[in-house]
Amino acid sequence: MSKVAFLFPGQASQYVGMGLDLYNNSEIARKFYDYAEEKFNFSLKEISFYGSLRELTETRVTQPAIFVLSVAIFEELKKRNILPDMLAGHSLGEYSAVVAAGCLSFEEGLELVKVRSEQMQVASEKKPGTMAAIVGLSYQKVKEILSKTELPGICTIANYNSPIQLVISGDKKAIQAAMLALKSAGAKRVIELSVGGAFHSPLMEPAYERLSETIDSMEFKKPSIPVYMNSTGLPTSDPGEIKQRLKEQLTSPVLWTTIIENMIDNGADKFLEVGPGKVLQGLVKRIVSKATIKGVSTWEELENFQWEG
Repeated sequence: MSKVAFLFPGQASQYVGMGLDLYNNSEIARKFYDYAEEKFNFSLKEISFYGSLRELTETRVTQPAIFVLSVAIFEELKKRNILPDMLAGHSLGEYSAVVAAGCLSFEEGLELVKVRSEQMQVASEKKPGTMAAIVGLSYQKVKEILSKTELPGICTIANYNSPIQLVISGDKKAIQAAMLALKSAGAKRVIELSVGGAFHSPLMEPAYERLSETIDSMEFKKPSIPVYMNSTGLPTSDPGEIKQRLKEQLTSPVLWTTIIENMIDNGADKFLEVGPGKVLQGLVKRIVSKATIKGVSTWEELENFQWEG
């Protein structure tokens, strides 16, 4: 039987202007954006809708901006009876997935994202780092090269995005040394990313305590739809486990390839990226070319959405 997976994007999917058309046409989006506007010490609407890109790329802004738009689109899809059988989100997107599953309300999810984004910004300033994309080498090959290379600091795999595309994260000098080693080992492309910090690495540990406390302070309901978690790649409907996995993913790799492969094994043959950009659509195509893969990031795409055609 055909099954549908909804996927929620994370950082690097943002673009200036995102959400404006939804805000102008959707009562749900207006409610969410207006609520969020009161919760931050900057104008989420102004920066999301009109920029600048530099401001929108700041971790403390990017994360809530993507979260608000993603959950608003999900609610509009739900109104149209376009529903998933399983859910996952990439990094920040895992918070959107947890809200979509019914574990938390939009307001509770936004509070978690607020704490996460602010604490990650602080951690990035305390322990500056960077990330780099590696194309053309397998997960095992990258692990092997990193283990054999003497690196001046922390360097770890942060994202297992597709069978031949990974992201490494850590201290700037260590990442740059690893980039040279991986290029020499045959990587097709090695690109340092324009990011605010060394996400999904031990350099994010300063953010852990405050985020963990906030997660523990909230009552997570049993999800109505299974959520595939970043740190394991496996589905769960256990609220306690979801709490623990949300904490873990701050410093653990995102096992995106494992998530998609497990979704396919469990019957998924339609994937919908719910939120800004097309990053996840591209990753899914590299993992499974035969599935139907679509995305909704604008009001026009929402209004015209259909699985066929």
